[in-house]
Amino acid sequence: MAETGSAARSLMLVLHDIAPETWPDYQPFVEAVDKIGGVPMTWLVVPDFHHRNPLHRSPTFCRLLDRRLALGDELALHGYYHADDGAPPRSPGAFFMRRIYTHEGEFYGLDQRQALARLEQGLAVFERQAWPVAGFVAPAWLMSEGTRQALRQLPLRYTSTPQHLYRLPEFTAIEAPGLVWSARSAWRRRVSKVLCDWQCQRWRGAQTLRLGLHPVDMRHRVSRDYWLHTLQALLAEGREPLTKSAWLDRQASA
Repeated sequence: MAETGSAARSLMLVLHDIAPETWPDYQPFVEAVDKIGGVPMTWLVVPDFHHRNPLHRSPTFCRLLDRRLALGDELALHGYYHADDGAPPRSPGAFFMRRIYTHEGEFYGLDQRQALARLEQGLAVFERQAWPVAGFVAPAWLMSEGTRQALRQLPLRYTSTPQHLYRLPEFTAIEAPGLVWSARSAWRRRVSKVLCDWQCQRWRGAQTLRLGLHPVDMRHRVSRDYWLHTLQALLAEGREPLTKSAWLDRQASA
């Protein structure tokens, strides 16, 4: 496993599930971050969120993403539909991952051919919009072996899981621990806060921390405020905010 190469401490602010219908959830938070100033974000863009948000039908939203790129943010590919509509699971383990843990593990059950076609379809959307793209993050961070093989065939620089970034095509693992909430219910939000507070202490000396936000986090004041306050606290500690690509460049040049 590769070690992080830079001594400077950093953070990455990552917005998951970016689509026209999720932008109203994120907008107040993004505006608050913009007021802080100097915090680039990585936006994980879904080309057709849940089969009802094709980007080509939302030119205003695409222009918004154009502006975010001009401000120094990064766009990464985040699945294509962000919905698991594949063949039914064939084992108890697959049933748990695809029907209990999440219904959005789009790339969990795909073979190499299916994954490659879906990835190329997503990259074509980015190409039509003239958006640079270096990274792919699977919905729910769930990737089949076929997906991993497909990624090795594409001109992408990285993918990630909750605790690592992987430099492609070799899948070289680089430690990059991440904080994430499960905010769908009150008890989940309570548990998430306790867990993330503990992780912040545990990883206090980590060279980088990723903050992985989701639209549902933005719908509850406790989780939305948590992310904003955590971001401000990490900045006050002297952590430098970077996009995923910028952080990966630092590792390559160290």
